[in-house]
Amino acid sequence: MVPTTSFAEKRRILQLETLHDLALALHAERTEEDLVEELLQRVCAVLDPAAAVAVTRGAGGDAAAVAVAGWRGQPPSGEALLAEPLWQELLAAGEARAGGPGVLAGRRYEALLAAPLVWRGSYLGYLALLDKEARGAASAAFPLEDRRFLESVTALAAVALDGARRLTALAGERERLAEENKALRGRLLDEVRGQRIVAHALPMRRVLDLVERVAPRGVNVLVRGESGSGKELVAKLLHVGSGRPGSLVALNCGALPESLLESELFGIEGGVATGVQARRGKLELAHGGTLFLDEIGDMGPALQVKLLRALQEREVQRVGGERPLPVDARVIAATHRDLDAMIAAGTFREDLYYRLKGVEIVLPPLRERREDIPYLVRQFTTAFCAREGIPAPVWRRDALALLLAHDFPGNVRELQNLVEGAITLAEREIDGELVRSLLGAGAATTSEALDLDGVTRRHIARVLRLTGGNRSEAARLLGLSRRTLLRKGF
Repeated sequence: MVPTTSFAEKRRILQLETLHDLALALHAERTEEDLVEELLQRVCAVLDPAAAVAVTRGAGGDAAAVAVAGWRGQPPSGEALLAEPLWQELLAAGEARAGGPGVLAGRRYEALLAAPLVWRGSYLGYLALLDKEARGAASAAFPLEDRRFLESVTALAAVALDGARRLTALAGERERLAEENKALRGRLLDEVRGQRIVAHALPMRRVLDLVERVAPRGVNVLVRGESGSGKELVAKLLHVGSGRPGSLVALNCGALPESLLESELFGIEGGVATGVQARRGKLELAHGGTLFLDEIGDMGPALQVKLLRALQEREVQRVGGERPLPVDARVIAATHRDLDAMIAAGTFREDLYYRLKGVEIVLPPLRERREDIPYLVRQFTTAFCAREGIPAPVWRRDALALLLAHDFPGNVRELQNLVEGAITLAEREIDGELVRSLLGAGAATTSEALDLDGVTRRHIARVLRLTGGNRSEAARLLGLSRRTLLRKGF
């Protein structure tokens, strides 16, 4: 004889199956409105109320989502449901309650079963079921097992609701960060355009050609050059041209002691020391973007090992942390040091060197690109006067000749500082006497200074030698017409 299953047992099995299905359904990624609708439908399918409502309250206290089932006439609004005395009763009790008869949102009922949505002490909303439909052996009242089932359902739903809100907040934060990053990229692009690299000299043209080819690729780049030669500006150009959605994050490895540099680069967990709060490092902040490590040659051996591991594994572990965090950051490293000599001396790791040197860009010092000096002077003059809101002075020929003759050990940065200082001290024009006073003991005399025509002619002659005397090719490289070369006697 096949044993029969009682109605109560069937209902219990149905409730367990519904709880299982509901747990899976509620934890799928969805909006708060969809979640509340799904919740109410599944509860009604098991507990058979004549009518039911579900409402959630947002962070500001207003109704966030509402679902209604079996309601005769105009369904109530979320605001109306949160204004009901039932909501205050549930807040006071903190648990499910049954009752009746009574009125909810204008609808009379004989039996009521309601439960709050509570997660970690926060009341997120409630469910209310009115007048259980008589079916089979069930009575018109809600039995104890219905209350237990509803309590289980609302506990699951509260967790899912909190998760849905967190997902919504994260999506909003991602959108905000994307817009902020877009704005930052725009400002960076404007900054790069405002500081555009002057490249009339052939060595700098070659640098820019290489930057344009390398920028869209994901390869790491090592930028080498003397201090003040423009390594940071090259890093900005590489980032802007990369198309990577993340930010350009910069860290000067020579500006901090080793202990602070480690936490700045890799981040630190909270509680490592008294009063220390968790903080993301530059590698984490550069996720999806570019990390610019200036003066990489100043990094100590211990940190070199950690950086190499982070680049190899594409993950970072914070100081005091136990779990690695995935990181996708393109690294642009820069240095004025002779890394080859440091490798030979054992002070810089060769494996890290090759990890950083996917492509190497070597910036020429200003003394090897003197042809650019007049153009740089004009650019710095225009930018400084616009920033200060003053008229631009005239640079006299003897002043420019002295600049052309100077070696500028501080390179472009030294030239920029000198230009801004000269403008500050000058009235309507800048002459050789003023420039000589700013250059100090290293200044050439006027008779020793190279004149503009001389510099131009020497540069044209060098380019012609490089092209084997091909005037058309030389004119193309110089950005001049062939007729201009002929007019200058070449």
